[in-house]
Amino acid sequence: MLLGTPEVQTGWQAQRFTLSDPDGREYRLADLQGENGLLIAFICNHCPYVQAIADRFAADAKLLQSEGINVVAINSNDYHRVPADSPAMMKQFAAQHDFSFPYLVDEDQSVGRAYDAVCTPDFFGFNADGSLQYRGRLDDARMGDSDDRKPELLEAMRQIAATSAGPEVQHPSMGCSIKWSEAS
Repeated sequence: MLLGTPEVQTGWQAQRFTLSDPDGREYRLADLQGENGLLIAFICNHCPYVQAIADRFAADAKLLQSEGINVVAINSNDYHRVPADSPAMMKQFAAQHDFSFPYLVDEDQSVGRAYDAVCTPDFFGFNADGSLQYRGRLDDARMGDSDDRKPELLEAMRQIAATSAGPEVQHPSMGCSIKWSEAS
């Protein structure tokens, strides 16, 4: 089901978490915060919207990381219902798209719920103080057309790093709904 992210409510603090990557290495929010901010992306492997942006996202993430803005991706999908989103497949997806950032498993979906993530991709941009300043799309490219794009997320994160505040105009991200467990 195609969803869009809700209108951004800036200023709330990043919710603490500890999650593991597919190899079992643990990451805490406090360890991920960058000198100039943090970008948290809720993604998965099977979503065609994520697949369409994965290489652009990875390239933009490398630029942000070189500028002191850390990046982390989180998979909150119930991979028992969607085996293509399993940790083993996450590892393959990250390698295929040359991710330079951790791609973490939200097994119990508590982090996705705490952030009120609704779709994949869903991007959250925090300033150096951990305050939400951006929730929007990666860029203005349409599905399959990325040659001439405005890198909105990249520009927003650079603005956040420079001023601690995100842009006034933010366009919602669109993608597949997060596949919630019936038990959660």
